[in-house]
Amino acid sequence: MKHLWAPWRMKYIEKHGKVENCVFCVAKAKMDSIENLIAFRGKNAYVILNRYPYTSGHLMVIPFEHRSNLEELNEETRGEMMELASLCTTILRKVYKTESFNMGINIGEAAGAGVLGHVHIHIVPRWAGDTNFMSTLGDMRVLPESLEDTYQRVCEALNNIWE
Repeated sequence: MKHLWAPWRMKYIEKHGKVENCVFCVAKAKMDSIENLIAFRGKNAYVILNRYPYTSGHLMVIPFEHRSNLEELNEETRGEMMELASLCTTILRKVYKTESFNMGINIGEAAGAGVLGHVHIHIVPRWAGDTNFMSTLGDMRVLPESLEDTYQRVCEALNNIWE
């Protein structure tokens, strides 16, 4: 599997640095692997698997810049984020035969943002009847495959789209 890594990306990381304790900033500074779960890097944003997914294939699109809301990002970054979100739905339909999606951006604590200060888009694949008693009664999620397997499948599909 090839990785979409270019020297200019490392310079970007060094120039913009990371914000202490931001899991997204820490992840982007590492090489792409199962450790940081980054499946694809664009020019201004990247695709990462959610470490605590609601379902297999739960992806997020995150700007490289540490900004708390969309209006703080430039138009090019916002556009790329939407293109990557669209690409994610294409990939998830292909890999997981996804029927539907929940997509959202939680900006601020009152909106339920799990990572405050670094805006991101969630792409959650959904299927008819995909909720069960485990999540409803047991406050627990059951995933049909490991995070490692999901990472391999998503990376392979994202890389194949660019060949």
